[in-house]
Amino acid sequence: MTVPPAAPDPGLSPQGPASPAPAPRRSLRANTLIVMAGTLGSRLSGIVRAQVMALFGNTLLDAFLIAVRVPNLLRELLAEGALVNSFIPVYKTLDDVGRRQLASAFSGVLIAVNLLLMALGILAAPWIVDLLLAGSPNVDRALAIYMTQLVMPFLMLISLASVAMGLLNADEHFRESSFAPVAFNIAGIVVLLLLPDTATWLAFGWLLGGVAQLVVQLPALRRFGLLPTPALRGHPALGRVLRQMAPFTLTAGARQFLNLYVTRLLSNAGQFPAGTQSGYFYAETLFTTVNGLFVVSPALALFPRFSQYAAEGNWAEFRALTVQAIRTTTFLAAPMSALLVALAPYAVSLFNLRPSFDVPRFQAGTGILIGWALALVPWAVVTILLRTFYARERTRVAVLVSATGFVVEVLLYHLLVPRLGLIGFGLSTTMSGVLMASALGWMYGLKLGFPAWAVLAHLGRVVPLAAVAGLVAWLVSRVLPAPGFIVPGVFGLAVAGGVGLGVYLVGALALRLPEVAGVLRRLRR
Repeated sequence: MTVPPAAPDPGLSPQGPASPAPAPRRSLRANTLIVMAGTLGSRLSGIVRAQVMALFGNTLLDAFLIAVRVPNLLRELLAEGALVNSFIPVYKTLDDVGRRQLASAFSGVLIAVNLLLMALGILAAPWIVDLLLAGSPNVDRALAIYMTQLVMPFLMLISLASVAMGLLNADEHFRESSFAPVAFNIAGIVVLLLLPDTATWLAFGWLLGGVAQLVVQLPALRRFGLLPTPALRGHPALGRVLRQMAPFTLTAGARQFLNLYVTRLLSNAGQFPAGTQSGYFYAETLFTTVNGLFVVSPALALFPRFSQYAAEGNWAEFRALTVQAIRTTTFLAAPMSALLVALAPYAVSLFNLRPSFDVPRFQAGTGILIGWALALVPWAVVTILLRTFYARERTRVAVLVSATGFVVEVLLYHLLVPRLGLIGFGLSTTMSGVLMASALGWMYGLKLGFPAWAVLAHLGRVVPLAAVAGLVAWLVSRVLPAPGFIVPGVFGLAVAGGVGLGVYLVGALALRLPEVAGVLRRLRR
């Protein structure tokens, strides 16, 4: 399909200065590699933190996972998702003076809102926890309430850390912001190892990690002249940012309805045993590790460039970057999806540092991970396409599709989980991802023209190839030691996963996929 010639996006109206402040162009490849390296460090250290937490009993760990879900319910709206996707496109249209003024005004408003929500969260903790737990829960309610009140200040810390990340990323300074989550994990690990394994110190370890994630970014903000002075004052562009953030309330509401439903479902003692909440945490950690490294990292590195092209009205480059991003992320996500499906028990074994592991946790993590692994490819497409809408400040369209997708996912949970069990979680996520990707692609094409056949042809090659690699990995795993403990888990992932990945790369070379050729060129340097 031929892409139409460049033209102004009819959905955009002129805003901000006629000529956005020029920014030095940095290598997209270098930016992507920096973000991926930071994400890899973050996810690996996160797995180590999860391994240490897995040493705790089900009573303590399940209650803690309920508690941290409470500030995380607002985290996407006030911190990472809404802030980055709403702030950067507006920030990129301003000159240097305007950017500093906007950062000062926005950070002041964010601090005030967080203080209010933190106080409300602490006071309303019993009511909030009751919303999250089933009528006959397999989680200690009193302990969950106590830990919820302790971890509520995390919302303020992660919001400020996200402001720092947004300011650095907007000017394509990715190193410090990409490695900040590593500081969070390291601080948590130190607290968990050195201090008593009690509810109080488990919660304080989480808070100290949030402090570390913020503090490590402050020197970079000062070095680049980006450190804001929070102030409760207005700015002409502040309204634009808040208007872009407003539709996220719809998405956040739908997502939190989904999280509420899942949490109540997992805490139902009549349907799932104690430890299922922790098994869900294992699967979530592994899924977000792979998704963060191979999907979110490239999307995060490319987003400022998407925003720059949109600010310039350079739609030809914008479309070309869209196709490149989808091809790259799906090329990376497809084999990871197949290998996680084939080797899910070995992957979950990474959390079991003792041979006498908790069986319900292990079984729950394995079942959920198998289904979620199937969602990697469709959600890679969704992740990229959502960024293209945010970059064009067409937030309402993106969040409407997202909110609808989350509602559909809840309905699928209701239909599939009782019938299919734990794998129903992942299958529901996969199906909603396919629907969202289709809707976003269609809406993208209405305004800019979307080369759907080129993308589908690419997926038609990488997905079957990944399936073959996964099948080979599964066959190899049949002759390896049984999973469960970390030692056979690591061995199985290394041997069977290595063979499967080798099959995928050889097949990609045979099909002459440009993505693998690019990897080989970089390896020769």
